[in-house]
Amino acid sequence: MSLLKEKLAGQIPGLRNEIKELVTAHGETQISTVNVAQAYGGMRGVKAMICDTSVVEPDKGLIIRGIPILEIKDKLPEEIFWLLLTGELPSAGELADLQAEFRAAGNVPDYVWHVLEAMPKGSHPMTMLDTAILVLQHDSKFAARYHEMAKADYWEAALEDAIAILGTIPVIAAGMYRLRYDKGPRIAPNPELDWAANYVHMLGLEETPDCYDMMRLYLTLHTDHEGGNVSANTCHTVGSALSDPYYSVSAGLNGLAGPLHGLANQECLGFVIKLHEQFGGVPTEEALTKACWDLLNGGQVIPGYGHAVLRVPDPRFVAFHGFGKEHCADDDIYRIVDLLFQVAPKVLQEHGKAKNPWPNVDAGSGALLYHYGLQEFPYYTVLFSVSRAMGMLSQLVINRALGTSITRPKSVSTPWIKAQVGAGATG
Repeated sequence: MSLLKEKLAGQIPGLRNEIKELVTAHGETQISTVNVAQAYGGMRGVKAMICDTSVVEPDKGLIIRGIPILEIKDKLPEEIFWLLLTGELPSAGELADLQAEFRAAGNVPDYVWHVLEAMPKGSHPMTMLDTAILVLQHDSKFAARYHEMAKADYWEAALEDAIAILGTIPVIAAGMYRLRYDKGPRIAPNPELDWAANYVHMLGLEETPDCYDMMRLYLTLHTDHEGGNVSANTCHTVGSALSDPYYSVSAGLNGLAGPLHGLANQECLGFVIKLHEQFGGVPTEEALTKACWDLLNGGQVIPGYGHAVLRVPDPRFVAFHGFGKEHCADDDIYRIVDLLFQVAPKVLQEHGKAKNPWPNVDAGSGALLYHYGLQEFPYYTVLFSVSRAMGMLSQLVINRALGTSITRPKSVSTPWIKAQVGAGATG
């Protein structure tokens, strides 16, 4: 038994009992109400699901298992995955054991590469990644053992699949990057490197301590963002039908591929590069202020500014901004990101329509990727996906351990809404 599995096996009975007691004692207690605007507005703000891995507080940002993200930004992604699942950071021995599990699971079958190589040359990188994960479903331990497992044991097979997916996803993501962008043959994993550094190695980026640290930071900051975002919620819904982790994560990644979710970082970087081209370098504060006003007066937004939940600067942006200041302060693209941070909130506050004038994570992440040589914009969401798979899978394993019910909200019709508010039904 792996140390992670052993740790969870010791925790799960207590968690099951805790939830059983909560539901028995307080099952009828109301925790949320729903108004018409929320029903038509994507259920935003409706408290209707449980996610114990992380929460996003409007005035604090991302908190993972009770720890603000800035306090653990220097931890390895593997450590965050352990934390997400168990509520504790791993010891040195536990971390080494988990890393060994990832390495052992990192062999990508030839049939996956054959499928990727057969896809149209111009395929979107997210299409390639989602397809590869789905093709790997052939090897799902959860699917193979479903009919012979007791319900209480579902989490064990889900965990095995989760480890397998996380062991292979950076290998797949790096290999398809080299295939899609004609970077040469695939690069074999280096067993001496940690998960993020090995990803840098397999991508073929410059193998420097700075680049390793940038990727570790990127993958750590994007691991999880509570349960209601499109990718996590989609993975949860599909998994609640007892679809195995491969089906579930592939579905979640399809949601992440959407322009309103995972594509934001490339759009923000594109905006910064456009500014660089427009001004022939780094604009003055006065010129950038005018450019921001021109956008707003033209009915557009300032990319990277504003967040559906946060009412403070995204702490993940703060982490990226600080890293850039230390490692690439002279880079023109970073300098524009930095200047926007000084200018955009003031403009948005004066404009008065933005609920949150502060930067989100996407305002800064793309600039660092660009600086370290990853300049193929459509690939950026794949990096996000490699990281966010950790959050989706940790939530999925926990839900299988707790026997979470299938997701099945009640839908109503527009005539029903009209009748409830006294507007009259239509034919």
